[in-house]
Amino acid sequence: MKAIAYNIKPEEKENLILANHKKHDITIIANDLNLETLAFASGKEVLIVFNEDPLSKEIIIGLKQLGLKYIATSSFTTSHIDLEAAGYAGFKIANVPLAKEESEPLKRMQQVVRNLDNWAAGKCVGKACCCPNDCGAAARNLKQH
Repeated sequence: MKAIAYNIKPEEKENLILANHKKHDITIIANDLNLETLAFASGKEVLIVFNEDPLSKEIIIGLKQLGLKYIATSSFTTSHIDLEAAGYAGFKIANVPLAKEESEPLKRMQQVVRNLDNWAAGKCVGKACCCPNDCGAAARNLKQH
């Protein structure tokens, strides 16, 4: 998959590169994601966010207009993402489910890459699914069982 990662710290960058093993074409940008830097995402399918970067409705709309379909966050929470706007725009969203072994930086990046792998194969990301649409409801039901 063609992905872009904004606002990435050196440690996160190193771990993402190690976890990816050159499977996905990931462009790494040190700048924050904002309306001025949004154009760098043109031609990508996936946005990878770090540090709980805020994704407002305006950013989500801009990403959709550029053709992106997926948002993968390396955080445990999605409170930094306007899930309502993302759901309306039809984005598939994944996080790193809270688990002790996932708290290590490399393990978190491995989960991010697994999410990309599943999406590339046309599969749901399972427990990592945070989609506010039907896909998300199905994944949340799986989490409860």
